Parts: sequence; structure tokens; C-alpha cells
Amino acid sequence: MEFVLLALLFLLVTFLIMAVRVVRQGFVYTIERLGKFTIAADPGLHLIIPFIDRVGQKVNMMEQVLDIPGQEIITRDNAMVGVDAVVFFQVLDAGKAAYEVHNLYAAIMALTTTNLRTVMGSMDLDETLSKRDEINARLLSVVDHATSPWGVKITRVEIKDIRPPHDISEAMARQMKAERLKRAEILEAEGERASRILRAEGEKQSAILSAEGKKEAAFRDAEARERAAEAEARATQMVSDAIAQSGSAAINYFIAQEYTKAVGKFATSPNAKTILFPVEATQLIGSLGGIGELVKEAIGTRDGDVTVPGSSASGQPLPPVRPRTSVPRAGDS
Repeated sequence: MEFVLLALLFLLVTFLIMAVRVVRQGFVYTIERLGKFTIAADPGLHLIIPFIDRVGQKVNMMEQVLDIPGQEIITRDNAMVGVDAVVFFQVLDAGKAAYEVHNLYAAIMALTTTNLRTVMGSMDLDETLSKRDEINARLLSVVDHATSPWGVKITRVEIKDIRPPHDISEAMARQMKAERLKRAEILEAEGERASRILRAEGEKQSAILSAEGKKEAAFRDAEARERAAEAEARATQMVSDAIAQSGSAAINYFIAQEYTKAVGKFATSPNAKTILFPVEATQLIGSLGGIGELVKEAIGTRDGDVTVPGSSASGQPLPPVRPRTSVPRAGDS
């Protein structure tokens, strides 16, 4: 009897152990009753009927990354390129993911690979290299629509790498270099053009200012000449008045004064060491005598008060003096 009780107790414990199922976080277990899917067990503790219910598949509900191996794709312009991609997806319906498709990962990989060939095969090489965002968007739309019956959501599709052939890479590098040289030459030409324009503008402004300055200077010069002419006219008028009043005596005075200044310049010449007087030098002495007479008449001096060179104290002219042909200057050897 005791043996039977122990056997029953053992069977009860075994039954309870088989009836209890613990689902881990991030997973959903499919429960099959007599081979038919009945319920999806969420994370936590669940009780099933042993020998009738069983766990069918353990479905990962977390977002997963599927690496698409490198593919050789021919573009529309017959260029062979190598492409690597990755797919991010998440299972939303565990029952559909478990029973609507066999081998979910292989199905998503095959679907992504075929659509990748389709999308990139319809584009030129330049488009495949420059329009990665467009390729990603088209792949995401197509693959997500195809996997929605499986209870799967495609969150992202990314192109990791595009590898064009080596000769095409070299040609692209040369093209890029030529394009950059072209842009550099264009920028240099535009800079030179702008520099010449600015220089011409500066020269134009300088010429305008110079012309205005010359105009102002000419105006000032003309005004100065006008004033000088007026002063000369007034001086001439005054001389004319003096001549009209004094007669030939004023004329002799002015001529003698200018003649004396001219002779005095001989002594101040920096280049001549010997002063040569003309033969008519006696005329200067006679002029000086005339000046003395003018001074006497002007100030009314008494006889003997003023002695003028060229006349004696009694007012008689001096005897003529023979001029020297040359007179050495002080310091001459």
C-alpha cells in the first residue's frame, strides 16, 4: 500500500512539473494542443495539460538584425557592383511567424536579396552610388509589404557597402580630380576677374579725383594769376602815375634800380669765379649819379648833407672811370 501511495505521489509531482511552463521575457511560446496551435503564451508562468498540450515554437519578439551577405549585382548600364546590406525586423504576431512561413530568417534573407537585385538593377551606377537613401526606402517598402502576412515588421533596410569594379573606381577618381581642377580654375578666374574689376574701379576713382584736383588747382592757379595781374596792373598804374608826375627822373630811377640788381647777380653766381663787366659799365655810374639827383629833388637836401656815389660833395659829376675787364672774386686763386 505504501508503495502505491509513493508511486501516486511521484506521478503527481511529475504531472505538475510537466504542466508548469515559464516563458522568458522577450519571447512568446506557441502552445499546441493535440498538434494544433491554440494560444501564444506571453512571458510569465503558464499551466498546460501534460501529454495533451505542448510548446510548439519559441518565438523571439525582440527586434533582430539579419545580415545580408555580399551580392554581385549588374546595374542598368552593365556595371558589376558588390553590395552588402542589413535588415532590421521585429515579430509582431508569434502565431503567424511560427506557422505562416517556414524558416523565417531564410525567407526574409531571400526576399531582401531578390528585391535588392531588382531595385539596383533598374538604376545606373552613378545613381546606385549617390542614391542610397532612395534604395533603402524602396527596399523597406517592398520587403515590409511582402513580410506583413508573416506577422513581421521590417523596421529598417540599410546598404552597408557598394563596391564598384577597380577600373571604374580609378576612372571615377580621375573624373573627380578633373572636376575639382576645373572648379579650382573657375574660382581662380572669377577671383582674377573680380580683382581686375576692383582695380579698374579704383583707377577710375583715382582718375576722377585726380581730374577734380587738377581742375581745382587750375581754378586756383587762374585765380592767383588774375590777382597777380591785378596787382601788376595796380603797380603799373602807380608807376605810370609817378612817371606822369616826375617825368624822366622816375624812369631813370627805375631803370637804374633794375640795372643795379642785374649787376649784383654777377657776384652771387655759384659757377663763376671771375666777374666780367661790360664795356658800358660807365653807364651804371652815370645812372647812380642820376639816382643821386632824384634823391636830392625828392627830399630837398642841402648842399654837402648827402653825398651820392657818382657825384662830388659840390654836386658836380665825377670824372669818368675806366672800367676793368675782370675783377677776381674773394677767395679765388
